Amino acid sequence: MHNDSRARFTRETTRRWEDVEPIRSGAPDTGELDLEDRQALRRVAGLSTELQDVTEVEYRQLRLERVVLVGVWTTGTAADAENSLRELKLLAETAGSQVLEGLIQRRQRPDPATYIGSGKAQELRDLVVATGADTVICDGELTPGQLRQLEEIVKVKVIDRTALILDIFAQHAKSREGKAQVELAQLEYLLPRLRGWGGNLSRQVGGRAAGGVGIGGRGPGETKLELDRRRIRERMSKLRRQIREMATTRETMRTMRREREIPAVAIAGYTNAGKSSLLNRLTGAGVLVEDALFATLDPTVRRARTPEGRIFTLADTVGFVRHLPHQLVEAFRSTLEEVADADLILHVVDGSHPDPQSQLAAVRQVLAEIGAADIPEIVVINKADVADPVSLATLTARERHSVVVSARTGEGVDELMRAIERELPRLDHEVRVLVPYDRSDLISRAHREGEVLSVEHTGDGTILHARVLGDLFGELDRVGKPVETV
Repeated sequence: MHNDSRARFTRETTRRWEDVEPIRSGAPDTGELDLEDRQALRRVAGLSTELQDVTEVEYRQLRLERVVLVGVWTTGTAADAENSLRELKLLAETAGSQVLEGLIQRRQRPDPATYIGSGKAQELRDLVVATGADTVICDGELTPGQLRQLEEIVKVKVIDRTALILDIFAQHAKSREGKAQVELAQLEYLLPRLRGWGGNLSRQVGGRAAGGVGIGGRGPGETKLELDRRRIRERMSKLRRQIREMATTRETMRTMRREREIPAVAIAGYTNAGKSSLLNRLTGAGVLVEDALFATLDPTVRRARTPEGRIFTLADTVGFVRHLPHQLVEAFRSTLEEVADADLILHVVDGSHPDPQSQLAAVRQVLAEIGAADIPEIVVINKADVADPVSLATLTARERHSVVVSARTGEGVDELMRAIERELPRLDHEVRVLVPYDRSDLISRAHREGEVLSVEHTGDGTILHARVLGDLFGELDRVGKPVETV
């Protein structure tokens, strides 16, 4: 009886394991799990708990729900202004909001008091009431005074483009370094915008205002606003120290790659241009891919190989956008150094976008800020499967050093890999040596890191004819024997 129970248990266990096994074999990759996790935490419209008093807006986490967009058109064409507002709409939707209306005002410059002028501010207030919006998003960076006065008129929360982008970064940051960088950028933005409203924030810790505290309570005291500013500065100093420590680890990894003389290629480009999709296509990295702005923030470095067998590293970086907040550029400087230290930049641009040239210009502006303007560049025109052929032809005519690809279908990827191989640092040492069989590891390195022209096995060792980099050349010169002397 005991043996029958054991046999039955064994059969049931085997059957259950067979049921599970197909699921294990098709396990999702990291990017799919990240996407599932992100989609499981969506903001729900209509559940707002916003207060009627908006005076403490900086001290509450942003909860965007029903929003109205407003922009000021100062330069360029009407199409440029509309494209900018469409991009703001995508940013707002990425942050989890529902966009109700969008307004553009033609002005020579933004109004210094209310950004759009007092008359338009009253019209905006009427629109907010009519639509039931709880937030206004301005397509620009507002001064603390503009922010305060516009809120007083429209009577709902007002944020600017910079605060919106910072909110998206705060949602999408996953790594310890990314979270610290985003928090530092948020504090740098918040510090000049702290406001002392009402008795609570202007109350002094000591002095006569402390009334009745007695001995030890007298003196000039420190207002609540000053205390908040001091604590923010202390937190910013701590974050900067942490980021410097984490940057040291990143620099150590880059140094190791340089010592091994492995070429580095960085993927840069406008947000949502398809950088992560291209990385997955070239390396099988499996990072998160989503049709949203700033879907991935944390850099990913993977190894890849050219058609001729040369190994190089491919790094995906944070996406860029028009008017990228300078707080983010400073906070993410250690991450952006992956681009500045690269041997080659793959500049990815969305070929289906209405204005790809403006995307290219915005990215190149940031590259210049981080000292990467002189690095060789290949313009990768992505999304060829959905782009207009006429627009692609115009873009390739303007960007001579470009390749048209589709990261989704794989179109043009082979041509891109050949272009990468042509642009990588040249293998300037040609060797023809006899390598002993006990140092076959050098033959393997030549296959991995160099270009092997021929291999011949003899009784004394392997005759290697190859083009290699300086480090491997030194090893082969020390261990091997010139073929002419054999």
